[in-house]
Amino acid sequence: MTVSCIGSGNMGLALMKGAALTAGSKSIGFSDVDLSKAKAAAAALEAQVFDSNDEAVQLGDFVFLAVKPQVLFDVLKEIEGSVRDRLSPENFNARPLCLISMAAGWSIEKIQSCLGIKVPVARIMPNTPALISRGVIVMASSPELTAERVAELEQILSSAGLVDRMEERYMDAITGLSGSGPAFAYIFIEALADGGVRSGLPRDKALQYAAQTVLGSAAMVLETGKHPGELKDMVCSPGGTTIAGLAALENGAFRAAAINAVEAAWRRSLELSSS
Repeated sequence: MTVSCIGSGNMGLALMKGAALTAGSKSIGFSDVDLSKAKAAAAALEAQVFDSNDEAVQLGDFVFLAVKPQVLFDVLKEIEGSVRDRLSPENFNARPLCLISMAAGWSIEKIQSCLGIKVPVARIMPNTPALISRGVIVMASSPELTAERVAELEQILSSAGLVDRMEERYMDAITGLSGSGPAFAYIFIEALADGGVRSGLPRDKALQYAAQTVLGSAAMVLETGKHPGELKDMVCSPGGTTIAGLAALENGAFRAAAINAVEAAWRRSLELSSS
């Protein structure tokens, strides 16, 4: 198979890095309005460079649309002719096409409507830890995408992290939680480290301890299957240091702030969906 990536930013590069482990580097290709960026991404993976977005569609079996939501309309209009050509009866059976979009707010129906044809589409919401193969990639697919093709796509994405299927109606909430969530986690890690520095630790040590603490705590949730509240209670001794720190977090409305952050990101995704 050939996997094309229109756009060569961080997320496109992260997913193609994983795809290269499945399909092979020589089967990966990039196109970008900035040809130098496409060449740099391709060089990083020993992949190929397409001269245009049309060529990426003409040669790709799976075509990733790794562009910002604000420019996806223009990209779709640019490749519309090539998509129609790929879906013509003489071409479809030989090399079926699948478009994969990661643009927040762009529904499968909106993509198909923009192209004016029922092209097989998968909508995914990845996050940046995919860069180190520890991402979350949630996927919804159109009825035109066969079960066999969905399985192939899952295999392509699996090297970038956890791949999960969900109904498309959840995508805006997923965008707010796992899509935007890494930024919220990074701020928490930074704040923990700042607290360590305020308490007298060297900056490098404080950051190392903070990041490893969050990493280990997340692993505890996933590996034990216990509720975070139960794990939290395991750390709190009566009248101890941890419960004093938790009281300070509650006084600062920490949980409410985290909930509000996810909700704000979700609402912004809804706004993009309706624009």
